[in-house]
Parts: sequence; C-alpha cells; structure tokens
Amino acid sequence: MIVTVTPNLALDVTYEVPELRPGGTHRVQTVHTRAGGKGVNVARVLRSLGHDVLVLGLAGGATGDAVRADLDAAGLAHDLVPIAGETRRTVTIVAGGDATLLNEPGPVVAPEEWAALEARIPDADVVVISGSLPPGVPQDAVARLARRDVPVIVDTSGEALRHAAPYAWAVKPNAAELAELTGTDDPVAGARALRARAIVVSLGADGLMAVTGDEVHRVPPPRVVSGNPTGAGDSVVAALAAGVGTPWPDLLKDAAALSAAAVLAPVAGSYDPAAYEGFRRCLSSPQENSSSPDRASARSTSSSSNTPKR
Repeated sequence: MIVTVTPNLALDVTYEVPELRPGGTHRVQTVHTRAGGKGVNVARVLRSLGHDVLVLGLAGGATGDAVRADLDAAGLAHDLVPIAGETRRTVTIVAGGDATLLNEPGPVVAPEEWAALEARIPDADVVVISGSLPPGVPQDAVARLARRDVPVIVDTSGEALRHAAPYAWAVKPNAAELAELTGTDDPVAGARALRARAIVVSLGADGLMAVTGDEVHRVPPPRVVSGNPTGAGDSVVAALAAGVGTPWPDLLKDAAALSAAAVLAPVAGSYDPAAYEGFRRCLSSPQENSSSPDRASARSTSSSSNTPKR
C-alpha cells in the first residue's frame, strides 16, 4: 500500500475560459470541482495506475465535508483528521494552455491536530508527503514524518524541504524552488547542497533530472504539450512512488511520460492514458552521467510547471 499525506488539503476549483484578461469579465466554459492538494492528486494518479492507496490529511468545516464526499465518490480510501479550521480552496484558471493559480493559505492547525495526523500514518510500502504546510505547523514537521523505515518521497518547498531532505528516500523540488532554497541556479549544485539521497528536479521545458549520489540522470520531455500543467509534478511523484526499486534512468523515463500525459488532462490528478503509453514508447532512456557539477550542469528554465507547492 502507498500512503499519501497532504498536510494542506484543499477543494480544487478549475475554471476553463477562452482567454484570461485581468480586470475583465469572463464567461466560464467549464467548471471542475474536486478534492485536491498535491498528495490527493498523487493518490488519484496512483489509483488509476492500479495501486492500493490511502489518503491522509486534515479536514474541517463545510469545505472539509465536501473534500470527504468527493474522495468517497472517487473511491479513494482516506483517513482525515477533523480540525477546527475550515479547509481551504484553490482556484485554477486555465486559458490558452496556461494556468493561473489562486491558493488560499489554509487553516491554522493546532499542535494536537498535527500530532493526530502523525499518529494515523499506518504501515505502508511507500509514504508520499506532498504540498505546503498549513499555518501553525513548524517547518521541521515534514522531517519528522520522513523518518520512517520505508521509502518516503517528499514534495514540498522552502525550509520544510531543507529539513526533510536528509531523511527522505527522494525529494522532488522544481528548479525555481531549488534555486530559491540553495541560492544557486545550477540544479546539480543545488541538489547536492540539500544532502538528500536522491533529488528529482523538474526543469520545465528541459524535462527531469535526478541526482543520486555521484550520478546525474536526465530525461527530456517526450514532446512539447499544452494544457493544464498544475498536476504535472504530482504525476512525477506518483511515478516515483510506483517505481521504487526501478533503475533511475527507467524511472525518470516513466515519470516524464506520465507528467506530459497529465498536462493533457483537464484537471490535476488525471492523465491521458493513451498519451502516456505513447510517450513511454517514444522516450529513449535518459543519458546517465557520473561526473563533476561542471559536466553535469543542466539548463534551468522558467515554465508553467515551476509552480509553488500548494
């Protein structure tokens, strides 16, 4: 079983509009409302891939009730800790292949509520901890969750990522988050500065890179795709969780294919199955390097996949 922990659950609302005009009035073509937060998105993808998944998180108020109801409707097993605060909402506006995100900060979480979440993590084959921390939770909280005897994958940012990196099986920042945290635009140097056993970095248009000890592995995207990129990073994490034990070049190839297929889906937590299989076939294995940071440096680009952790 794979357990996903979403510290800052949300009710995701996605609006599709022909064009986004600041200050203008828009007629929304399509509205999608569903339980979200990065760990929930990871769980949806894993379940679609056929894995047994349990969703853990904190939920409160009417919005929290809506999150529970949607998880039930989706057939996703969950164990959500009741909290006094109201679960947040996130709004994504998709227009012309670009996504604009409006993320509420989330409710203030009391120490006893967070302790209850920590106590609910069961025995599992893999644990995924994804997303931002809600207000009131200390920055070393994810590090405490990552100290487990099974592979733990952490997808967060800022000081929470710095604290957790030495304890996780793998961490997955994007290039912008890594540069902000480490003070260097060289993703290889930044990855090694975090002292994690393995770091998978989303490089936007340049694909994915993994730094594992002295080795650097890269894989390009299968092709340029447009759509809703908000779930692309979550699909990378799902591929990592599903592929623990797979050689890194093959694992990155699968993650890049799944990530690109997720961009083609209308909402985060989904992917295009036919595109996924096609992308897997067309991707060659990433070139494997074991070299100095100078030889292993990769160009970091700014793209729609480099969005902050929700």
